[in-house]
Order: sequence, then structure tokens, then C-alpha cells
Amino acid sequence: MGSLAYREDLGEEKNSAFTWELEANSRDYNSQFKEKSFLCWQRRKHKSNVIHTAKYNVFSFLPLNLYEQFHRVSNLYFLFIIILQGLPEISTLPWFTLFVPLICLLVIRATRDLVDDIGRHRSDRIINNRPCQTLVGKSFLWRKWEDLYVGDVVCLHKDNIVPADLLLLASTEPSSLCYVETADIDGETNLKFRQAPPVTHHELTSIRKMASFQGKVVCEEPNSRLHHFVGCLEWNGRKHPLDIGNVLLRGCKVRNTDTCYGLVIYAGFDTKIMRNCGKIHLKRSRIDRLLNRLVALVRRPRPPPSSSGPPFPSCAKIFLSLVLISVALSLGFWSKVKEFKAKHHYVSPRHVQSVAAETFLTFWGFFILLSVMVPMAMFIMVEFIYLGNSMFINWDVHMYYAPQDVPAKARSTSLNDQLGQVGYVFSDKTGTLTQNVMTFKKCCIAGIVYGPDDEEEAPCKGNPYLWNKFADGKFPYRNAELLRAVRGRTDEAVREFWRLLAICHTVMVQEKDPDQPVYQAASPDEEALVTAARNFGYVFVARTQDSITVMELGDKRVYQVLAMMDFNSMRKRMSVLVRNPEGAIYLYTKGADVVIFERLSKKGMTEWTTEEALASFAEETLRTLCLAYKRVDEDTYEEWRQRHREASLRLQNRAHALHQVYEEMEKGLQLLGATAIEDRLQDGVCDTIQCLKQGNIKVWVLTGDKQETAVNIGFACQLLSENMLILEEKEITRILEAYWGSNDGLLAGQGLLQSRFLQQTKVAMVINGEFLDQLLLSLRKEPRALVRDEDVDVDVEEAWQERGERTTDFLRAQRVSLMWRTLGIQLRGTGLGPRVKDSGARDGPEVRRERAFVELAARCQAVICCRVTPKQKALIVALVKKYQRAVTLAIGDGANDVNMIKTADVGVGLAGPEGMQAVQNSDYALAQFCFLKRLLLVHGRWSYVRVCKFLRYFVYKTLASMMAQVWFAFYSGFTAQPLYEGWFLALFNLLFSTLPVLYIGLFEQDVSAERSLELPQLYIAGQKDELFNYWVFLQALAHGTATSLVNFFVTLWVSHDSAGPTSFSDYQSFSVVVALSSLLSITMEAILIIKYWTVLSVLAIFLSFCFYVVVTWGCQSFWLFQISPENFPFLYADRNVLSHPSILLVILLNVSLNTLPTLALRVIYQALEKPRPKEVEEAPSEDITAVEPAPYLRRESRRRRSSYAFSHREGYAELITQGTILRRAPGVDNDLLMGQIIPCHEELSPSIQESPRCSRKMSLLGKTGHQHRGKVSSRDGGRAARRPQIPGSPRELAVRGVPGDVAGGAGGVTVVEGEGAGAVGVPPPPQQPADEGGKVSPVG
Repeated sequence: MGSLAYREDLGEEKNSAFTWELEANSRDYNSQFKEKSFLCWQRRKHKSNVIHTAKYNVFSFLPLNLYEQFHRVSNLYFLFIIILQGLPEISTLPWFTLFVPLICLLVIRATRDLVDDIGRHRSDRIINNRPCQTLVGKSFLWRKWEDLYVGDVVCLHKDNIVPADLLLLASTEPSSLCYVETADIDGETNLKFRQAPPVTHHELTSIRKMASFQGKVVCEEPNSRLHHFVGCLEWNGRKHPLDIGNVLLRGCKVRNTDTCYGLVIYAGFDTKIMRNCGKIHLKRSRIDRLLNRLVALVRRPRPPPSSSGPPFPSCAKIFLSLVLISVALSLGFWSKVKEFKAKHHYVSPRHVQSVAAETFLTFWGFFILLSVMVPMAMFIMVEFIYLGNSMFINWDVHMYYAPQDVPAKARSTSLNDQLGQVGYVFSDKTGTLTQNVMTFKKCCIAGIVYGPDDEEEAPCKGNPYLWNKFADGKFPYRNAELLRAVRGRTDEAVREFWRLLAICHTVMVQEKDPDQPVYQAASPDEEALVTAARNFGYVFVARTQDSITVMELGDKRVYQVLAMMDFNSMRKRMSVLVRNPEGAIYLYTKGADVVIFERLSKKGMTEWTTEEALASFAEETLRTLCLAYKRVDEDTYEEWRQRHREASLRLQNRAHALHQVYEEMEKGLQLLGATAIEDRLQDGVCDTIQCLKQGNIKVWVLTGDKQETAVNIGFACQLLSENMLILEEKEITRILEAYWGSNDGLLAGQGLLQSRFLQQTKVAMVINGEFLDQLLLSLRKEPRALVRDEDVDVDVEEAWQERGERTTDFLRAQRVSLMWRTLGIQLRGTGLGPRVKDSGARDGPEVRRERAFVELAARCQAVICCRVTPKQKALIVALVKKYQRAVTLAIGDGANDVNMIKTADVGVGLAGPEGMQAVQNSDYALAQFCFLKRLLLVHGRWSYVRVCKFLRYFVYKTLASMMAQVWFAFYSGFTAQPLYEGWFLALFNLLFSTLPVLYIGLFEQDVSAERSLELPQLYIAGQKDELFNYWVFLQALAHGTATSLVNFFVTLWVSHDSAGPTSFSDYQSFSVVVALSSLLSITMEAILIIKYWTVLSVLAIFLSFCFYVVVTWGCQSFWLFQISPENFPFLYADRNVLSHPSILLVILLNVSLNTLPTLALRVIYQALEKPRPKEVEEAPSEDITAVEPAPYLRRESRRRRSSYAFSHREGYAELITQGTILRRAPGVDNDLLMGQIIPCHEELSPSIQESPRCSRKMSLLGKTGHQHRGKVSSRDGGRAARRPQIPGSPRELAVRGVPGDVAGGAGGVTVVEGEGAGAVGVPPPPQQPADEGGKVSPVG
């Protein structure tokens, strides 16, 4: 199997050609494009917007389902036996003994597949019938999604879901901006903005103009790259460039935008999200595949490293065993047939064939007779067991989520036992681990921590914000002491703290209700901070291009905005330079603690206590943010303004020049305090992850969100811990270089990653999607390509590095090199080319690269992959399946998780606010992540234990009863005569021994559900295949064979040379004694192995005997014997045998000889068995891993994590300072003529209306009490005290930076041609402030 990433990238490059062409409002023109379908047939190149995810239709169901079912080797085997049974010359059993069960099995499986596919059809119908407004003629009419085609113009409103990939033409927002939420696509909760091309923004100002719009779009072919699009718009003889910023992707949700208009570019399966969804994979469990391998001779791939016992050799198959046994018995017939006929002249002389011909027919007769050793009943009962265990999952009230009325649902009934063998869990973050709700939890002002009031006291005080008419009633934070300090207006630090939060941001406000402003924030973090300031009396009410208005405790104050220094992932801070109404200039800055503390003017008691508070917040997994400010004198500002203007006008290296100018201003700050925001996890996430880790299940987080947020959530859910060695991109690259250099160890399995260091240290890995692409695709180039690319990246990054980072980088490289020299491995700085030897030469470089990465990741306790696309998520899952051969489970709640869910062995969808696409493509549906613990550790483990015990027992009972046929052949002249009565053979597995084994498969429990959750280590047995593997199968074979030997030969020995009324040496009596001995022996075995005794178990055993008595009495009755002596020859056989006590003693002897030794062996084995060593999850002590590079790689024990990682790219500051994002006064040049009447939702038929959902709600059920574990002064519950002393040692501020975007500096301007509202141009030259306090034009 070649490199997965390599093949996918080749496909993407093939689709990069600009051959996709379409014209607006012209279906005739677009329908002329054709593509080759099959041979000479052609089809439309542009697909419709219809989505079909179902596997079958009315015509294809029967042939396709039969084709899939007969891909199972067991079904082909049974069909072959049925055909042989139809030949009278060789038939030893009636043909219907297998035909009827096979038909039942096919019908059961087909019904299950049909029910699953009907669910897919239903979900497809719901999606395809969603309504949208399409331009028809000169008006917008309601149409279904499935009626959309490429080139159509659609109208969307707030909270609408985008039905296809659209080119944004215009919107009612300023400059035709459109805000979208992409959480269902890339997992990011931040609002993103898209902007229409300037030409359509200016020209398409009415519906009439849109109806006459005939622009032509030429772009790249449909592909799966979510963040990339290149094309051009040809209109009126001019070409206008298009990029991803002009495109609304299918699955996005329109937010904070009243109306927008778009042109369909890609529809249906051509859309980017559908290109990322992947195909439907036929999933089968390990045990299901094992059963098919046991039935027939099928080559098995290399076993997983984690499985116990020897691998399954290809020769150890039941089919081959039956063939060999049949050949051996036929050879016995060949050697003895002449002697037998001479001694037994009364044998029928009808067979006149030669000895060879009779031997050949005898071989097939034996083969048919022994076919009962592959019981059809086992496969039928497995289906019922799967169905029953699925129903238990559906009925589990402990996995029912009452707030949303969502129970757990097993959408697939054939993977239950697979739930008990999961080794890797791949989880999404947004909506899966988190609630996507940001809550203001605590703050530290001037060294004093203000936490939430006690829960007992808060209800008695009522709502403390009633005095504030602007307060948000859903704001959960309460602190009476802080509120008194705010309203007292005496504490300067408190006033500046809240003033900074009300001014320093890029939030926009909707002017709907003057008393209740509605904020539009780029992220929920910013919204939570501005809302907190609003509730404490500092209300952000309005902003213009050069001013911001704040209502401070009832007083309206307008601040002149002189410059906005926007956030990006390199700066990790945002600053606003303003002039207050009194004329003083202030700089307000907020950002990550590491960058703020480096820019402080001094360090005193406030700074040290704030540092301790930050450490305490980090221990509580809160997202922290530091606030600082300073006053700027007029002369300093004038000098800085000139340098800022010069940097803004530079045509080269503008971003770097602005960065340096910002650095000059953001110095000498005075610390105000810090905020702590809780990114609320779902209930029970931490406990669930800890239980899974104790069960040896590795949890990987795959998210499209940014690295800072994902790492913070990793600490919050305890997936990461402070004593972990966290590997990031540079360390991983260097480790893999060393790993690549030690290629002998790579191929022999004794290399670098099995060294003492990584085995004794807790390691975690944090990577992003771009690094993953570079890592897995770089070897398409020269072996040194990755090194060269990495060097280029470092050069660019060095230009952006903060002070001291270059030295730190050098020290890091030195220490990493020293670490691997300590291990005896020298880093090879000359590239990644390996020394290929022996078997390694058969693998390509991509395969070796992938194997090295997966092996390194597999040895980590946690892996977090950030900024990964849906296809990359599926690629990671596929790589782990390919190289680790472990059972994988993927869980998510959005459309961006569908491909991952389909690729994993088990897919779990969460019914969350991001829609139902993940649920519709999943195998199991849950409402909360915490239910995964019970699904795996209880239902999964129970299902695995039940299925394994069921299979082991079924193999045993089949051998115990049917191997007697082989021993009987030695005494019947090898004539393939059945030992048992025909009806006993037909009904043995279907009726006489069914209920006990069915009880085992449905209700057996080794421990209770509570005990399973208390001891997650019990789950490891399923991961190692301990309960059903090759060794267990051989044990069942040996046990069953021994039982058959005892039953047959003890009976034969007792009845030897006996005669008289009490003798049972005749054929029928001997058959009855052996049959009864077998039935009682396997029933005693069932009694011994059942651990969970209930009334049902006793009833199952009792009814089995009742069925035997009733059926035997009927089949051996004189009435049926008269009707058909050939079919019912055993007249009163059981009655004659059981009427003699001596024969009953023989049966008792057989049962005792089979039961007592087995019981004794099990007791001795349990007494001698060593207890399983406890799986120690924690890492060894520090002295064990005392390696030199530890001070660098191991972070400080009390890490602080900043919450100011709001957006992967820059925020909205540039749009604000240029006026692009701001609304004009009413009646002044509206973007769209609002006189045009757009049909409202009420005109839509109620049958197809959809009620919009609110994407973000402030939770009222949050935790209101956190106790401080750090030594800080606090005012939790209204009590405050200053810290009496300062910590003894200063905090080390050198924390590694996170790489991010370096293009497009914040606050910069772009010089373009053109004028008007949509154009982005150079800002006007700065002016001197007016003498009477007039407004000053903005500089940035």
C-alpha cells in the first residue's frame, strides 16, 4: 500500500487547472459543458445540488446486497455445501438442513442493511428539501436545495446555512461584508468575514441588476482544499480576481448579516465540504473477519503488535481441516473397501462403480457430513446477539440526555464487539469536548483576585446588576465586593481595568435597542470580555472609523481612536491608542502574559501577586489574559505618528516595519491585572478521558481550531499535564531526523523510539495541518527538501521573533542534539536520507516517513493536531490503522468530522448544535462525550466478552458433538453413514443447545457495570485479543475433541461384546447414548462458564431439555414412523435406552469424565495464575528521566496559558480603521436598495420551514465556585486581603512562542486604485488636534 498522502496530493494538483467555467443566470450556457462518463457516453460536467449518501436504490438493492453478502467466505462455503447436498449420489444429509438457515441468514442481514439505508435516504431527503431563495426571472422564489444548479443566484438571511459553494456578490452589510460561522467545517468558533468583489458590490445594487447579471466565472476544478480558491470574474470586458475570501462554503452559517446574495460555483458533491466527506466504507469487526478466515483458506495479513498469542497461520482453517479429514477418511475407505465387501457380503450390490469412483463419492459424502462442524446456526445467532446488544445500548437510561431528549442509538448492529477492542480514540474539539461557551470566571485587579460569590449566598442577594439598564441578564459572574469597588469610583486601577475591556477590542455593535446593545464579535472570547465590562457599568455603545463611545457608569464618553494595533498569532497582543475627552492620550494593551510582562516598566508587589494569580488560574485550566496601559505625552505621540505613517506607506516589508513601530509604542506599560475565562468543557469530559487512559485507550484530538486554543483545552480536560514533555514541530522534525538516521532500528523494531528515554517519560505531541502536509509529502522532492523548506521558514520567522528568541532557538537545537547523543544516536544534519537495508528497500520513502511519524506518535500519551482539514483528519486515522493495526474510534459532531468518522473502524456522532451530519454518517449516536466511557467500558467490553465466550463455547459444543462422526467412520467401514439421527443433526444447533448459548451472547457479565467503570484496566483484555484468538480457538478444539473421544469410546468400551435386553450395542441405542452424553456434557460446560446467573439462565437450560424431550418424543413416535419410515427410523429408541438404569449410569459416567477434569484444571489454573500487573499510567519520578535537555523540553510546573488567541489570522482592526466594516448614517448610499422587497420566511410553506437555532448562548448552569490552589490574595465570596510577602524567586518568562501567520501586518493599509465605499485606500494625512477638543483624524 503506497503513501496515502502522496496519492491524495496528486489528485489535488490535477484539479488545480482553471477549466471550471460557468455563467450567472444562464442554465443553458452551463449545461453545454460535458465530461466523459463511460466509453462514449457523456454527462453534465456541473453536478446538481442533490446529495445521495445511501448505498442502494429500489433496483440495485437486491443484486448489490447479495453481491456484498456473498463476499463473505462463509456464505460461499454454505452455498457450495447446499449444491453438493442436491446431488443424490453423494448427499448424506437432507438439502434443506442448510438451505433454510442460509435463507434466514441472508434475509436477516439484508433487512438490517435495508433499515440502515432507509435512514440514509431519510436524512438525504431532509437535506435536499431544505428551502432557499433562488433568483427566477426578476424575483427571488423559494426553492429546495436539490433544485439549485451551478450559475444560480441565491439569497440568504441571518442564521441560514449556505446550500452550496457561493461567490458572494453583495450583502446588506457595509462594503458587502458577510459574517459566517465555520464551526461545522473547520471547527473554529470565531466569526469570519467574507467580502464581495468590489465590482459586484458597486454594480449589483438591486434585484433588477442581479437578474441581468451575466458575469462569467473561470476557476479551478472542484477540490477538497477548504482554505484555498483561485479564480477570476469576467464581466463587461474586464477580469476581476477571486480568492477564498470571496467564497461562502457549503455548510457555513450566516451570522450577523441580514441579507446576502451569492452565485453558485460548486454544487452537490463538487462542493469542498462534500469532497472532504469521503466514501462509505463497509465496516466489519475483527471477530467477523476472524470467523471468515476460520471458515475458509484466506491469507491473513500480519497480526497487530498488541495482540497476544501467535499469529493465525494461513493453514489453520476449518475448511482445510475438513478437507484433510475427508481425504483421510476416504483413503481409509479405499484401503478397506475390498476387505469389507468380502466379509460383509450382505452389503447392497447396487454400486457397480470402481473403487476409485466410490472413494471419490465417499470423499464428498464425508465432506457434506462434516459440514455441520461449520454451523450455520452460529452465524444466525451472532446476528441476533449483535441486535440484542445494540438494543441494550438504545435502552440504557444512563446514556440518555434529558435536556435535549436524546438517547444513545446504535445505528450499526455489527460492531458491538469492536467497541470492546478500541485502542485509539480520535476526537474533535469544538462541540465534542467543549460546549463552545466562553464564561467570564475570575479577574485579578491590582494583585487582588475577585472570584465568583458563593453559591449559597448569591440567590439571597438577587440580581446585583439591576441598577445597570445595559446589563446582560444572562451574565453569570457575581462578585459583590468588586461591584462595590466599581460603583465607588475611588479605585483608579479598577476604573482603568474595565475601561480597557470596553475600549481595546474589535467588537461591533448593532444599534437595534439603545438599552440592550447586540455585539458582533470575532470570537466568543472577545464577546465575553466586553459583556463583562458592560455588566460592571462600562458599556461599549458605538464606534466610528475614528472614535469609540463608552457609557461609563451612566456617563457618555467619546474616545478618539488614534491607532489600532491588531492582534496576530506572532504578536499575541492587541493595543489601542486613544485620546480621552479630557485630551490625554492613553495606550491600552491586552495580550498573552509572556508578552505583556516583557513590556512592563517595573515589577513590584502587584506584578508578583498577579503572576501568582495567573499560575492559580492556569491550574484551574482557565484561559488567561493580561491587561496593561500607559499614558503617552503629546511629543512622544507626534514623533511616533510620523514613523507610523512612514511605515504604513512602505511598499515593501510593510508588515515588518509596522511591527517595529508597534514595538516602540508598546513599552513601559503599567500592569492593571488579568482576566480568566472558562472555555467550558462538556460535563464529565475530564473523568471520561482519565478512564479511557487507564483502560490503555489513547486519545488524540484532531481539530480545525488554532493551536493555542487546542492546547489549552488539552490541559483543561487533563489530556495534557504539566509534567509532560510536549513535542512541537521543530522537536518532532529533529527527532524524526535521528530516527531516520537509525534506519536499522526502524526496521528491526529496536530503534530510537523504543529507547529508555521515551519509554520512561510521558510525552505528548502538538502539530498542525501545515506541518502534517510538509511531513508526509515532502519526500516527493529531494531527501533534503524538508530541511530546505524548514530553513526558509525559519528565516522568515526570525524576522518576526521577539527579543531573545533567536538565542533560545540556538539553545533548543543544542539541547535536542545533546538529548539524542545521550541516547547514543547522532543527529544527521545532512538530510533525511536513510541507510536502506534489507527489507526496508521494499518500502518507498513516503512509507518509511509515514511509519516513522506514526510510531513516534503512537508512543506519545497524547497527540493534538490543530488546523487540520477534514481530509487530514481521515488521513491520520488511516495512517494509524495502516501501521498500528489497532481498532480506531472517531467521535465528532460536525460535517468536518464525517470523513474521519467514516474512515475509523467505529464512528460515533454527537447530536450537537452543529447539525446532524455526523450522526447520520456514524455507527453510534450519543448526546455527550462523557457517554463514550460507558459505551466502551461497559457495553463495548460486555459485548466483546459475550461474543468471545459465545464463539468459544459454540466451537467447543460443535466439536464435542460432531467429532463423534469421525470416530464412528472407523467402525462403519468409512461409508459416510451418519452416527446420529437426522433430526438430531438438523435441530441440535438450532433448538437443543440454542438457548444457553444465546443467553451467554446476550446477558453474560463477568463484572457489573459499576465495577467495569471502577476498573478500566479490565478493558485491556479486548485490545490484546485475549478472550478469542488462535490459542483460545485451539483450546476449544482440543476440549471439544476430548469430549467427543470420551463420549464415543467410553460408550463403545462399555457396550463392547454385550448382548441382551440391557445392551445398547445396536446402532440406534449406541447413537442415542452418545447423543445424550454430548448434550448433557455441553450443557454442564455452559453451567460452568456462566457467571451471571438469573432466572433467564435457569429457564434457558430447562427449556433446552424440554425441547429435546418433546421433539424426540414426536420424531420417534409410531405415528410418524408409519407415515415415513425412511425419515423417522428411530422408533422409540430413546424410550428403550432410558428405561434401563445401567445405561443411565453410562451417560452419567461420560458427563462426569468430561466435567470433573475440566473443573479441576480451571481451579488449578486460577490458583496458579499470576495477577495482571497494574498498568501504571503516571510517569516515573524525575530522577529516572534526568536527561540534560529536560529543562528545555519540560515546561515549568505551573504553566500559564493565554486566552488571547482569538483568531488564526488578524482581526477586524484594519477594516475598522478604514471604515470598511462600519455602517453609514441612515439614508446615505446604502449598499443595496432597501426599497426592493425580499420575500420573508412567512411566505414559505410551513411544511418546509426550518426554525433557526442560536449558535451561542451564555450558560446559566456554569460552575460558580472555584477554589484557589495557588498562594494568591483573593476576594472569593467578598473577602479580600493583601498578600503579606512577595515570592522568593522571579518567574521565568521565556516560554516558547507559537508560529503563526506573518503576512499582512495588523493595522497596515493597501494602496489600490479606485474610489468609493468598497475601495481600500491610503488613509487621509494626519491633522493636528483642534483647539476646542475637536476630533482628530485617525492615523492607523
